[in-house]
Amino acid sequence: MDINDFDYDLPEELIAQDPIEDRSSSRLLLLDKKTGKTQDKIFRDIIDELNPGDCLVINNTKVIPARLLGVKEDTGAHIEVLLLKREQDDVWEVLVKPGKKAKPGTIITFGDGRLKAEVLEVVEDGNRKIRFSYQGIFEEILDELGQMPLPPYITHQLKDKNRYQTVYAKYEGSAAAPTAGLHFTKDLLKKIEEKGVVIASVTLHVGLGTFRPVKVENVLEHHMHSEFYRIEPEEAEKINAAKKAGKRVIAVGTTSCRTLESASTEDGILKAQSGWTDIFIYPGYHFKMVDALITNFHLPKSTLVMLVSALAGREHILAAYKEAVEKKYRFFSFGDAMFIH
Repeated sequence: MDINDFDYDLPEELIAQDPIEDRSSSRLLLLDKKTGKTQDKIFRDIIDELNPGDCLVINNTKVIPARLLGVKEDTGAHIEVLLLKREQDDVWEVLVKPGKKAKPGTIITFGDGRLKAEVLEVVEDGNRKIRFSYQGIFEEILDELGQMPLPPYITHQLKDKNRYQTVYAKYEGSAAAPTAGLHFTKDLLKKIEEKGVVIASVTLHVGLGTFRPVKVENVLEHHMHSEFYRIEPEEAEKINAAKKAGKRVIAVGTTSCRTLESASTEDGILKAQSGWTDIFIYPGYHFKMVDALITNFHLPKSTLVMLVSALAGREHILAAYKEAVEKKYRFFSFGDAMFIH
């Protein structure tokens, strides 16, 4: 499977740099996965596409302000640290720029010394393990000193931190937002529930590995980073009940989709469990749980384009993306949405 099979042309001006004011007024492209037929809507119209008894599955992870700007204690050289994964209480796996300045033993200080970090070791992919030291509560200090780790293709400053969080974000741990969920407002979710749609939550802490470019020609050689997920028993029960009743399980975002597929048995039963997943979904994959998907428009040649191609077929996806470009839809994290049904 060639990486170039998942490429498409995207004019740079279609990469959304800022979130729109009203979350639910983004555009929505409906895509019928069987026929490839498309339709243009506004996101709040999603309610018309959902049926009573359907189960909408959201990812309630919360993005932490994981980008820290600091200096080397001995030289004052500027260093940027991006928190990736908490190993123990104060030990984290991080991405450091520039890496050559962060040898084991290096001390980095943030916020005039309110937070300090010692580099412990160099690990896989050139990442570092570091140990933080501080007075007080780490989360409060991070909230004060950290910035939202926006993807590299977003060059504008984010005015309001909350616009890179879903309205239902609950459990801290993500280095990036599950962006398909950014289109929902509390009011829209309430109306969806009133219609008789069941809303279930799962948690998957999004790592930056999700956005890692595929650097191999043969897609099958790409290695996915693992991410932590959790499914509570009562949420699994809701999802299994919908499936058993012959209703649709609709994942909000590729993260919810990957969580559901990671924890489902071959005969389509979701297990309440927690653990790490490095599931890689590409064409040829047999979906065990997910029937439909609400998602954003993804980067060319990315694992996420491969995932949506697995659900709707590569030709249908590339045709829909071409149409979205022609109709000037907004792409990526702060962009418009697609409903694959």
